[in-house]
Amino acid sequence: MAIKFQYNKTSLQQLEKQLKIRERSLPTIKSKESALRIEVKRTKDDVGRLELQLENEIQSYENMVALWNEFNPELITVKDVSLSTKKIAGVKIPVLDDIVFGIGSYSLFNAPSWYTEGIELLKKLARTGIEAEFTGMKLELLEHARKKTTQKVNLFEKVQIPGYKDAIRKVKRFMEDEESLSKASQKIMRTNQEKRKVKEEQEAAS
Repeated sequence: MAIKFQYNKTSLQQLEKQLKIRERSLPTIKSKESALRIEVKRTKDDVGRLELQLENEIQSYENMVALWNEFNPELITVKDVSLSTKKIAGVKIPVLDDIVFGIGSYSLFNAPSWYTEGIELLKKLARTGIEAEFTGMKLELLEHARKKTTQKVNLFEKVQIPGYKDAIRKVKRFMEDEESLSKASQKIMRTNQEKRKVKEEQEAAS
């Protein structure tokens, strides 16, 4: 990123101001990145745990395949998913609060005896599946936020802060050189004036 500046005092003050803003912001951004990195790892672990749990639950229900043939899948539906939000390191993240299931009516006398247990098993399976899907989406959001924060840290640390420091150095060097030239010019002028004065005094004396 090319930093635009001019070789004057106003530009130098602007550069120093921008540098201070970035140097003050950097520790905050770094701590945000660190918090997001921890949360990403935790969420990855949750995704892995839920996916494994879902796989185990599906396998444990496979021995009931023959019974499921008698089951009416329309008996259970997901009516609503309740969400809220919370902030993690300044990033809004959705939180899964509750899953509301709709249970169809069936005859306790005519339906097989395992129907009630079957509905509870399906609810458990659906809950795990929804949680796994939801946690995967949460992970994507956190990963995106972490990447953006890491990019900002790198931009400040490796590009902008060194860039502003370099620009300040150039402007200061230019102003110092200009001041030295000005002092040298004034000295030469004074020397010439003194020489002229001495010459004039000599001429006047003779």
